[in-house]
Amino acid sequence: MNNPFENSDGHEEALPADLRRITGPQLRTLGMSQLAYVRSVMHDGELMVAIHAADGTPMAVAEDEESAMDAILEHEMIPTLLQ
Repeated sequence: MNNPFENSDGHEEALPADLRRITGPQLRTLGMSQLAYVRSVMHDGELMVAIHAADGTPMAVAEDEESAMDAILEHEMIPTLLQ
């Protein structure tokens, strides 16, 4: 699984020993590669369930919510509910 603190140049940024000192950019990316959410979408004229990364990037489409949740868990991600 991707390290949320890995920079684009491949160097990792260490977490501060005291998480109260986490930087804004670190906080915004914390858990991003591990969280996913689902939402209903129309796909080819059919109501389907889209799986999105935490930042909103579409990742996949499933036939139903149960299949979408299974796919998220199968890929070792955490399903997140939106309100």
